[in-house]
Amino acid sequence: ADPQKGHTVPLSDGNRIPLLGLGTYADPRSTAKGTALECVKNAIDVGYRHFDGALVYFNEHEVGQAIREKIADGTVKREDIFYCGKLWSTFQPPEMVRPALESTLKALKLDYVDLYIVELPMAFKPGNDFYPRDENGKYIYHHTDLCATWEAMEACKDAGLVKSLGVSNFNRRQLELLFNKPGLKHKPVSNQIECHPYFTQPKLLEYCRQKDIVVVGYSPIGTSRDPSWVNLKCPPLLEDEVLVSIGKKYSKSSAQVALRFNVQRGVVVIPKSFSPQRIHHNYQIFDFSLTEEEMKSIEMLNKNIRFVQLLM
Repeated sequence: ADPQKGHTVPLSDGNRIPLLGLGTYADPRSTAKGTALECVKNAIDVGYRHFDGALVYFNEHEVGQAIREKIADGTVKREDIFYCGKLWSTFQPPEMVRPALESTLKALKLDYVDLYIVELPMAFKPGNDFYPRDENGKYIYHHTDLCATWEAMEACKDAGLVKSLGVSNFNRRQLELLFNKPGLKHKPVSNQIECHPYFTQPKLLEYCRQKDIVVVGYSPIGTSRDPSWVNLKCPPLLEDEVLVSIGKKYSKSSAQVALRFNVQRGVVVIPKSFSPQRIHHNYQIFDFSLTEEEMKSIEMLNKNIRFVQLLM
């Protein structure tokens, strides 16, 4: 039996996405080899079926191996697993989209991904360097035509390499570019954005609901305090008194309350963890519900402040 049955939401193209996933982002400079492999296997045993990955995480080969091993030992079937891959910003020219997706499939050793998303609405100079810079250390950008990129994404879906198509870090204007595209064949079914009690995204959430776009929230319990990409002015989310006190009522942690808050508003959450204890802990959010009053008090924590600055 699928432990996440009932904890999924429909996508506008008929597929379903599990409300809770595991983010597999890792800094290759500080993550030991084999970490993602063990974590994903452990997460599947716990009950996770949704995995959020990317070519630029440099660990898709381990994530794919974990999924294949769990299929081989009979724990899951391929159709039980929901894998999201991402098109990085150096691959946005239309002729590079399919080769980028094929690189992901080759690393995973899978025939298709369940969701493939445009990671950012801006492009870097194409090439082997994922973060190209000039001699002064400035990023080298590249003209992007999101509609042309999207057509190449649509061709990948038509070729059976991906089941659903989505975007990430898109605002309303960028989403409307796609929706207003003449001859749009496949609508974006999801938008992956930062979303948590300190950054609740009410306007974008409402727009996405109107357009039948499922919001996938990254950093749903905050982030590490790495100054290279995290806004350290943002106070640590999990120390918030409101979340802590609501957690005490249900014998839950502030992290579980923050995850439950988003799931209860229909936002898919993808907390990242490589700790077996926390992977298990983050899964324990389907055995309690927040009251309307508690949901409102968490909504009022919104500070419109991002943890992930995406300075580039």
